[in-house]
Amino acid sequence: MLVVFIKSVITFFLVFVIVRLMGKREIGEMQPFELVITLIIAEVACIPMNDPYIPFYAGVVPIVTLAFLQIGASFISQKSLFFRRKISGASVLLIDKNGINYDNLTKLNMNVSDLIESLRSNGTADVMDVVYVIIEPNGKMCVIKKEQEKGKRITLPISIIVNGRWCEENIKTSGVEKVNILNVLKGKGIKSEKDVIYSDVRQNGTVYFSVGKGKDFSTDIEISGGDNW
Repeated sequence: MLVVFIKSVITFFLVFVIVRLMGKREIGEMQPFELVITLIIAEVACIPMNDPYIPFYAGVVPIVTLAFLQIGASFISQKSLFFRRKISGASVLLIDKNGINYDNLTKLNMNVSDLIESLRSNGTADVMDVVYVIIEPNGKMCVIKKEQEKGKRITLPISIIVNGRWCEENIKTSGVEKVNILNVLKGKGIKSEKDVIYSDVRQNGTVYFSVGKGKDFSTDIEISGGDNW
């Protein structure tokens, strides 16, 4: 009995430290990879605690291994947009400027009834009040409603730089010229896109920049793909 007690105490503190190292996130905000790792750790942690005859390392080794997998995957995701997309997926538009995107609904194994029910759960009873609906990689739904002010255009920012790296697909969609972005950065004394933490562009050509050192700023540039999203 004493062995089980000691194992339980040590396992608790071990899992506590591991979870802190993995980062602070609620279950509903986890990416699929993070959720799988967390569930497996919870299951593995119970093995040595429940049976005094199972060696303690039989639980410790898998827990530490899984933790390093998660931390390693998070580190690589910060460096590689391609890896991040493969591991975590990408945001999906369910309602865009053309209305309900049935193809994207099918990709997510959703039907129109699921979409309408989710909209009502988000406090939107009328689909005509919605401009964009986005499903984020963590499964949460983002609903962007129409503005009450007449004549005001609704814009949907898409990222063009994340952690100092170009988002090539979004660059192509938006019609942004990299040389224009680099000229803006040089005008602010910023050497290259590698010094930018995050940047996005809107359909009206407004670009937002958040830099590692310095104050964030925005500017307007010419884009050729404002009607593409």
